[in-house]
Amino acid sequence: MPENTTPASKVLDRVLVLEMVRVTEAAAIAASHLIGRGDEKAADHAAVEAMRKAFDELYMDGTVVIGEGERDEAPMLFIGEKVGGAQGKGPKIDIALDPLEGTTITAKAGPNSLAVLAAAEEGGLLNAPDVYMDKIAVGPGYPDGIIDLNKTPTENVNAVAAAKGVKPESIIVCVLDRPRHEALIAELRAIGCGVVLIGDGDVAGVIAVTDEDTTIDMYMGSGGAPEGVLAAAALRCVGGQFNGRLLFRNDDERARARKWGITDLDKVYKLEELAKGDCIFAATGVTSGSLLEGVKYRKNGTMTTESVVMRASSGTVRWIKGEHKIR
Repeated sequence: MPENTTPASKVLDRVLVLEMVRVTEAAAIAASHLIGRGDEKAADHAAVEAMRKAFDELYMDGTVVIGEGERDEAPMLFIGEKVGGAQGKGPKIDIALDPLEGTTITAKAGPNSLAVLAAAEEGGLLNAPDVYMDKIAVGPGYPDGIIDLNKTPTENVNAVAAAKGVKPESIIVCVLDRPRHEALIAELRAIGCGVVLIGDGDVAGVIAVTDEDTTIDMYMGSGGAPEGVLAAAALRCVGGQFNGRLLFRNDDERARARKWGITDLDKVYKLEELAKGDCIFAATGVTSGSLLEGVKYRKNGTMTTESVVMRASSGTVRWIKGEHKIR
């Protein structure tokens, strides 16, 4: 676990850290009823409403700074929405969330769908517009600056391989399986890299670089900017490096970025610029995957969940298994 000397926040107290798991559990359980049913929007809607209701039971004055659904016209916990049961009284918390990270995965009963959120003190999370982001990530234990989005994939792989003391052919890179990544995948394979292709769920893909059991060394490629901030919050807690650059397809998306205070549209954001200060990351598995087991229904009238909650100031990672009565 990386050394972390950030003083513990009085705003993000220990009780609130653990209560965040209740929020992701609620969303995961609600979405689990729609696994394999082929209805992405219904699954997303169930997760959103369950997460919103669970937030309102927490003593905090929360604001959603990164919501979900704008790009896909799905039900939203929208940017600027107030959440929490102590508006004007409780601690002011910024929230980044994706009630169902992997709507298609859930609809098709695939692996690695999650209910996920990050929380920080007011101003601690980049207010990223709902556009795409070019991303690169590596796990802990490397010299600072080992990865750089301004360099080619080959240069980044060579740098990580040299620092690890292996040949580039020994490096394994996780990439979203999308047509837009054909050139990236071809370049990585040309230098001998192993490429792990995932169908969706790039938050789990980025976090995989921190776990040696996954054998994944790096993450590369473009995906949602909100998911980039969520993944950065997780890396802030457990170590690793991340670079992200917002990608804009048209003038409307550039205008949206300026609306949220983004002035340098070509900026490469490092980890601490996406999630700074003390922050919390929490996730619960909806379907089983490399990070967490999914919701499972038992014959005895119960269901089980698996969650992880992390905190930057302490470097603490808690794995939580829950057993819930089916109502």
